[in-house]
Amino acid sequence: MSRMHNPAHPGEVLRDWLPEQMTVTQAAKELQVSRVTLSKVLNGKAGITAAMALRLSAWLGTTPDIWLGMQTQWDLWQAKKQPRPDIRPLERLLA
Repeated sequence: MSRMHNPAHPGEVLRDWLPEQMTVTQAAKELQVSRVTLSKVLNGKAGITAAMALRLSAWLGTTPDIWLGMQTQWDLWQAKKQPRPDIRPLERLLA
């Protein structure tokens, strides 16, 4: 059985993009979001929204898809760890 690598929360990745001397307050000001909002993302307590992905892409010169993709991978990883009902595949009716 192959085990998927636990993907990093995008906030963790974002921390690596920030210059070492930059404070969360400075970064939040650049992104025009509250310090609390950015802090929650950086600490993995909040996800990357579409709006935040657009802000990050404009600021960092990335595409918004990179940030949304990371968030989706992280969300899926978290969801797979939760108990799920046994759902049977839909049986297509033959015409």
